[in-house]
Amino acid sequence: MNLSTSYLGLELTSPYIAGASPMSAQLDYVKRLEDAGCAAVVMHSLFEEQITLAASGTIRHRDPLDPQMAGPIESFPAAGDYAFQPDEYANHIRRLKHAVGIPVIASLNGTTAEAWLRHAANLQDAGADALELNMYRVVTDLDAAGMAIESQLRDVVLEMKRLLRIPIAIKLTPFYTAFGNVARQLDRAGADGLVVFNRFYQPDIDIKTITTVPSVELSRSAELLLRLHWLANLYGRLDADLAASGGIETPDDGIKALLAGADAIQLVSAILRHGPGYFKTMRQGLERWMEWHHLDGLGEVRGRLSTSGLEDPEAVERANYIRTLHSWKV
Repeated sequence: MNLSTSYLGLELTSPYIAGASPMSAQLDYVKRLEDAGCAAVVMHSLFEEQITLAASGTIRHRDPLDPQMAGPIESFPAAGDYAFQPDEYANHIRRLKHAVGIPVIASLNGTTAEAWLRHAANLQDAGADALELNMYRVVTDLDAAGMAIESQLRDVVLEMKRLLRIPIAIKLTPFYTAFGNVARQLDRAGADGLVVFNRFYQPDIDIKTITTVPSVELSRSAELLLRLHWLANLYGRLDADLAASGGIETPDDGIKALLAGADAIQLVSAILRHGPGYFKTMRQGLERWMEWHHLDGLGEVRGRLSTSGLEDPEAVERANYIRTLHSWKV
């Protein structure tokens, strides 16, 4: 049975890859991932704030040692709190490329289209097979127009394609006025892949101390439905490859993502929960399901439940909405 697939122009032995997480920081752990059947690994993110702090001593154009700036930037980690500094991150890519045979995808995470993005060329030179760009931004400026935010993201893709030889994927949130149009703009700008979706981290409130506190939980299958929804709507309508990220907890979840249209499936929470051997569990679950349905390769699976062949996908969306509400019982 053939589970091989292509993602970002990289030939993978299966669609299951390790998403961006601390798992990539340990060389021995990445070797264990490869041995368990992980088809590629996305490095944990190198943040814009790390790069600017190392290059100019500033965070978001502010001096972290200036007492007047303590409020806005005191929540950022200190330089020593990150697993790697920018140069060390590039060296770690080199070590991984010598130690494993699977593709290594670098990850940059930031909010602006500024000079820090040029560090991507260093990651390319270090041997990264591709770059995942995570422009994680919660826009709190009430005067910032949606079109302007989307244009900035598109311009970043254009700049990265001009700068790099390796393929790039954009890790997206669903929080755009018209997400489908954003995906198309990025596709036309040259993005080689879209990762659907970034998790939205939201702080909680501690009513005892009257403070906000970080709130992080491993993802569950309940998060998958939004991913399936947009994978199915994008499949067959863009040139960019599609990766599912978030809510892939079980082998069934991975199969659903493939049926919706995913080219690759990023696993993080499931591996942190069960260990590297869970890649084998995911592969075996897919193989058993394909054997039961008499399917020989992923080409017979991918996108079978997408909306690409529908004449009016929006009418189907509306019908599903009404039918769901109509099914409620009192």
